[in-house]
Amino acid sequence: MKQHYEKSTQELMMDYFKEIGLQNGQVFNKKDMINWFNKNYPKIKNITIQCHLIKLSVNAPSRKHYNAHEDGRHDILYQLSGNTFRLYEKANDVVSTETTVLEKEIDEENGSQEFAQEKDLQNYLVKNLNTIEPGLKLYEDEIKQGIEYPVDGRFVDILALDKNNDFVVIELKVSKGYDRVVGQLLRYKNWIQKFMADEKQKVRGMIICKEMTDDLLLACYGLDDIELFEYEISFKLLKKEK
Repeated sequence: MKQHYEKSTQELMMDYFKEIGLQNGQVFNKKDMINWFNKNYPKIKNITIQCHLIKLSVNAPSRKHYNAHEDGRHDILYQLSGNTFRLYEKANDVVSTETTVLEKEIDEENGSQEFAQEKDLQNYLVKNLNTIEPGLKLYEDEIKQGIEYPVDGRFVDILALDKNNDFVVIELKVSKGYDRVVGQLLRYKNWIQKFMADEKQKVRGMIICKEMTDDLLLACYGLDDIELFEYEISFKLLKKEK
C-alpha cells in the first residue's frame, strides 16, 4: 500500500479539521479541503481525498465499499450533500440502512441467483489472478482493495495491476457478454486514466464471461486495449471406498 507522506491521508484530514477549527454543527466544503491538500500535500490525488470523505461519512450511500470498521473508528463525518460535510453527532444523526439505487439496479439487471454466481466467479479470480495473466495482482490503496472498486458512482468488478504496474480493469459476466458492457468498461477505463493513473501508467480492460455474443465481438473489434475471455467450469467426482 503506497503512502506518500509520513502521515496517512486520514491523519492529514484530521490536521485539516484542526487548522480550520472544525466544531460540532460547522459545515465545511469538499472543494476547500481539496485545495488545502493540493497546496500542502500535492502528491495525494483528489480522488483519494474524495474516497476518504465517503469512508468517514456514516451516511454516505456507498460507504460499505470502503472497509469502514464496525468499531466506530471511522464514524467521523456526516454528509449533507455531495460537496458539504460536518462532524457526525451520534445522538442526533440518523443513518439510513435502505438499499442503495446501485444495489437495486444490480438486482434488476442480473437477478439474485446470477449475481451470486458472479460473486463466486469474482472471488475465485481475485485469489487466482495469475490464471488470467502472469504477474497480475490486485490493486490496493489507502482506502480499499480492488474488489468492487468505486468509480464515479459505480463499481469495477476487479481492479488490478499488471507486471508493468499498469492498471487492468476487469468486468465479469456469468452469462452472455453483450455489447453494452463495452461502454461501461470504457467509461471505467477512461475515468481511471484521468483521475488515478500516473503520467506514465497505462490502463487497459478485460471482459470475462461465459459466452461471447457476436455483438460483443463486433463492438470490441479494433479495440486493442480490451481483451476478451470466455471461462468454463469443470469438476471431478472421486468415489471413496467404504
